[in-house]
Amino acid sequence: MAKDFLKEHKIKFEEINVAEDQEAAEAMVEKSGQQGVPVIDIDGEVIVGYDKESIAKALKIKL
Repeated sequence: MAKDFLKEHKIKFEEINVAEDQEAAEAMVEKSGQQGVPVIDIDGEVIVGYDKESIAKALKIKL
Protein backbone atom coordinates (compact mmCIF):
# COMPACT_ATOMS: atom_id res chain seq x y z
CA MET A 1 0.00 0.00 0.00
CA ALA A 2 2.81 2.43 0.83
CA LYS A 3 4.48 1.74 -2.53
CA ASP A 4 1.19 2.31 -4.34
CA PHE A 5 0.71 5.62 -2.52
CA LEU A 6 4.21 6.81 -3.43
CA LYS A 7 3.81 5.72 -7.05
CA GLU A 8 0.40 7.40 -7.26
CA HIS A 9 2.02 10.69 -6.22
CA LYS A 10 5.05 10.15 -8.47
CA ILE A 11 7.47 10.01 -5.54
CA LYS A 12 10.73 8.22 -6.29
CA PHE A 13 11.78 5.72 -3.64
CA GLU A 14 14.25 2.94 -3.00
CA GLU A 15 12.80 -0.40 -1.99
CA ILE A 16 15.00 -2.60 0.20
CA ASN A 17 13.92 -6.14 1.01
CA VAL A 18 15.05 -6.58 4.62
CA ALA A 19 14.03 -10.24 4.55
CA GLU A 20 16.85 -10.82 2.06
CA ASP A 21 19.40 -8.26 3.32
CA GLN A 22 20.45 -8.84 6.93
CA GLU A 23 22.61 -5.71 7.04
CA ALA A 24 19.68 -3.59 5.85
CA ALA A 25 17.41 -5.28 8.40
CA GLU A 26 19.79 -4.36 11.21
CA ALA A 27 20.02 -0.77 9.95
CA MET A 28 16.21 -0.58 9.82
CA VAL A 29 15.87 -1.76 13.43
CA GLU A 30 18.57 0.69 14.54
CA LYS A 31 16.85 3.57 12.74
CA SER A 32 13.25 2.77 13.69
CA GLY A 33 13.65 0.84 16.94
CA GLN A 34 11.26 -1.78 15.55
CA GLN A 35 11.12 -4.74 13.20
CA GLY A 36 7.82 -3.74 11.58
CA VAL A 37 7.69 -2.93 7.90
CA PRO A 38 7.45 -0.80 5.97
CA VAL A 39 9.88 1.71 7.43
CA ILE A 40 9.84 4.92 5.44
CA ASP A 41 12.54 7.55 5.91
CA ILE A 42 11.59 10.93 4.48
CA ASP A 43 14.42 13.40 4.99
CA GLY A 44 15.25 11.85 8.37
CA GLU A 45 11.65 11.51 9.52
CA VAL A 46 11.07 7.80 10.14
CA ILE A 47 7.56 6.45 9.65
CA VAL A 48 6.85 2.85 10.64
CA GLY A 49 3.95 1.16 8.88
CA TYR A 50 1.66 2.56 6.24
CA ASP A 51 0.51 5.80 7.86
CA LYS A 52 -0.91 7.68 4.89
CA GLU A 53 -1.44 10.92 6.79
CA SER A 54 2.10 10.99 8.20
CA ILE A 55 3.61 10.18 4.82
CA ALA A 56 1.55 12.88 3.12
CA LYS A 57 2.49 15.42 5.79
CA ALA A 58 6.21 14.60 5.51
CA LEU A 59 6.01 14.93 1.71
CA LYS A 60 3.78 18.03 1.90
CA ILE A 61 1.03 16.30 -0.10
CA LYS A 62 -2.56 17.38 0.42
CA LEU A 63 -4.99 14.50 0.71
